[in-house]
Amino acid sequence: MAVGIAALSLILLMIAAYRGMSVIIMAPLLAMLAVLLTDPAAVPAAFSGLFMDKVGSFLKLYFPVFLLGAMFGKLVEISGFSRAIVTAVIGIVGAGRAIPAIMAVTALLTYGGVSVFVAVFAVYPFAAEMFRRADIPKRLVPATIGLGAITFTMDALPGTPQIQNIIPTSFFGTTAWAAPVLGLIGSACIAAMGLAYLGWRRRAMMAAGEGYGAPETLVNEPEPVDDAAKVHPLVALLPLLVVGVGNLLLTLAIPRWVSGDVVTLSLVGMAEPVDVKVAQVSALWAVEGALLLGIATILAFAYRTVAKRFAEGSKAAVGGALLAGMNTAVEYGFGAVIAALPGFLIVKEALRAIPDPLVNEAITVTSLAGITGSASGGLSIALAAMADQFIAAGDAAGISREVLHRVASMASGGMDSLPHNGAVITLLAVTGLTHRQAYKDIFALTLIKTVTVFIVIAVYYLTGLV
Repeated sequence: MAVGIAALSLILLMIAAYRGMSVIIMAPLLAMLAVLLTDPAAVPAAFSGLFMDKVGSFLKLYFPVFLLGAMFGKLVEISGFSRAIVTAVIGIVGAGRAIPAIMAVTALLTYGGVSVFVAVFAVYPFAAEMFRRADIPKRLVPATIGLGAITFTMDALPGTPQIQNIIPTSFFGTTAWAAPVLGLIGSACIAAMGLAYLGWRRRAMMAAGEGYGAPETLVNEPEPVDDAAKVHPLVALLPLLVVGVGNLLLTLAIPRWVSGDVVTLSLVGMAEPVDVKVAQVSALWAVEGALLLGIATILAFAYRTVAKRFAEGSKAAVGGALLAGMNTAVEYGFGAVIAALPGFLIVKEALRAIPDPLVNEAITVTSLAGITGSASGGLSIALAAMADQFIAAGDAAGISREVLHRVASMASGGMDSLPHNGAVITLLAVTGLTHRQAYKDIFALTLIKTVTVFIVIAVYYLTGLV
């Protein structure tokens, strides 16, 4: 019964998301439904003390990133920089290669350290413009951006700074470059199969007569920019480079600038000093600083063009950031409530019975990521509870901890991208599409990503490559 309650809440949320209902409303209702069926007296405390606490903590940390990311993406759009880059890319690779081009741009951003959420805001104007010019159906845009942002560059490619590749380091004593050969093999498989699938889908949809879409039916379309405002593509590319390089440099510099692991803030008007743990926020400070530098770069080169639409554009960016941030925050709160239920603990314990160490680890991590709707959340829960068991089983079988790291990291980005996943909801909200329109192709990437984890495990057992 306990497992059934947790499963019922999860299934209802996925159905609600797929049918276009607001998860901001449905996530707390369904989380409290699960608590009501488990312990009715705990509902008020679970809502205020657990669900809303997690929502608040998420927004406190990440809303500035959402806001700055949305502003950066909107300024890239209204400045004409997106059109300049798209025109240049089409001139180089041709309109027919819009899908691999957008995947590559997104992959470069996320591998450079730009968060998945920021990459969505930044790349969407380029993707929409390229797909419109090539008359590729718009509903393939989310899957194309997703292929570059939430698959191989998130957790498979060696050295990626995304949190899904960093979490295992503290449990296994490894680095972000763990198992580089297996990571490269996995990345190549995901990219190749993902591009092959999207190429097949594009051909099938266009053979059926489907193009980009009628303007009157589309939502959140980038604003048209005056063609007279010509921008050199290298200038247009500069803000993206500034964000990527700035994020890397600030990531390295902030720990050196800030002495100690904890910064104590004590101002005259404060009743009590506040301690800030640098390790928890330094990466966020780096991203926020890099985005501010990117925004400043756009304003430096296109102030006159941006000034004409800044008021209207900034309002749209704030609205988009609020929607995307709240969508993801309530998913975070929902996952925390489900993870606290008895049914979740039963599932977690049942997963311990799988005999093979790597298969056990992969299924456990990807299952918990799917249940919580979060790659990092599922990975953290799985390793916090079972890392010692994974290590002991791996040592007994002679499996390197680098392999344990890479399998855990890649598995976290497998079934996490179910309909209730925060990144999926944000991706669809930013592109102005619904689950019904675009989720099918995102789910295909989810299956490809999940299968690739077991391909990597098979390669390791067959060859011993690390």
